[in-house]
Amino acid sequence: MPVIVLPMHRDDIGAVARVHSEGFPRQKDSLKWISCNFAAFPRIMIYVARDEKDKIIGYIQWIQKSGFRQQSVMELEQIAVLKNNQKNGIGFLLIKKSVELIKGYLEGNNSSLKAILISTRTDNTAKSLYEKALGAEEIAVIKDLYSADEAILIARGV
Repeated sequence: MPVIVLPMHRDDIGAVARVHSEGFPRQKDSLKWISCNFAAFPRIMIYVARDEKDKIIGYIQWIQKSGFRQQSVMELEQIAVLKNNQKNGIGFLLIKKSVELIKGYLEGNNSSLKAILISTRTDNTAKSLYEKALGAEEIAVIKDLYSADEAILIARGV
């Protein structure tokens, strides 16, 4: 069975928190972070990647921006894949499949996806993933925002 992408469930909180902790070591309180974000559905939507053993090996977190609208702007807020599973196309799969699921959700709520917003460190290798998977384009750089310069990317027509 290949890797599959599904909406996160309450029972997944601990496993997703472990992926978050490994993927974002400078952040703290992973369990609290994931728990409160999971509780914020549908403003925050989290999807998980499960391997052939049904183990969560990655997740992606999206945020609806500026209220529930007829044309929604979504922010790709976080994506992480366990180190042992990186460089296998799982991040790309998480992005592509979760966008499909989000579009379906929005359509069911009489909305559509207008654009995707992404912010990431300018030196983050994932920047090229966002460009490839979403056609995202850098539109601005904010100097020294978090731990370095932050690139702002937009994807339209996804």
